[in-house]
Amino acid sequence: MRRAPAPGLLLPPPPPPPPPPASLLLLLGLLVVLQERGCAAQQYSSDLCSWKGSGLTHESHKKDVEQVYLRCSEGSIEWMYPTGALIINLRPNIASSSSKHWTVCIKPFKDSAGANIYLEKTGELKLLVRDGDHSPTRIHCFSYDEGGLFVEATPQLDISRKITGFQYELINKGTESDLHTISAPCRPCSDTEVLLAVCTSDFVVKGTIQNVINEEEQQDSVIDVSVNRIYRQKTKLFKTAEENSGWRGEIKTLLQCGVRPGEGVFLFTGRVHFGEARLGCAPRFKDFQRMYRQAKDKGLNPCEIGPD
Repeated sequence: MRRAPAPGLLLPPPPPPPPPPASLLLLLGLLVVLQERGCAAQQYSSDLCSWKGSGLTHESHKKDVEQVYLRCSEGSIEWMYPTGALIINLRPNIASSSSKHWTVCIKPFKDSAGANIYLEKTGELKLLVRDGDHSPTRIHCFSYDEGGLFVEATPQLDISRKITGFQYELINKGTESDLHTISAPCRPCSDTEVLLAVCTSDFVVKGTIQNVINEEEQQDSVIDVSVNRIYRQKTKLFKTAEENSGWRGEIKTLLQCGVRPGEGVFLFTGRVHFGEARLGCAPRFKDFQRMYRQAKDKGLNPCEIGPD
């Protein structure tokens, strides 16, 4: 049995607890950092196709670089209050050996501001879109293997109203019809290009030109088309017309192509880019019938489609 201390005798204070090991201090520090980063990450939203974030999660004096990974062939970037920089990694499900057959196109939002958009490869930057550039030609394209996208915020006194944003698309330029659309959209298509376009285009319709509206600011011509037969359409581009039993829709092409209203029936083909129908090959329908029948007689038509 322990004896009680004598009156007036002071006992020494209990020894302090041993300090936590250095590994525990390091772990606690990492947890704090991860918690802080977790709060910042909650300000961002992304899926496999699009990304949306805010530069307010970065400290104003730091030039943080955010890595963004996207896995789709089309989507969008929306960066509010841009500070620091973004590296956009487009990683669609394509083989690396076929990357030379793909083109990346970006279309900045109408009021996009607050950052420059560069093409980056091995540390070298090539300016694609300058901050505040609202030129009519809003679509910028480059080969997939030329590099990735680097978006860098520009110094701003007030970032409260700045949003940098753009849509992106990856286009397979492996066929002649795609090459025609990208490289020389105004020249007439050869017979081979027409037949390939019929097989590979996002839309193939038979119709007439009702009107052409030239948009000087956008450097586009909008073709109002009355359609009496739809062979294919990727999305609902052409809708039922109230005045007749056919369909009606708009197809855009470059203003420089000089499209004018004219009589006759045409076969319109093309791609859907950024939600809009863009004209590819558009031969007169009687010319398409001729080339289709000739190819079919020789067994050279790349796909079956009724010419009537």
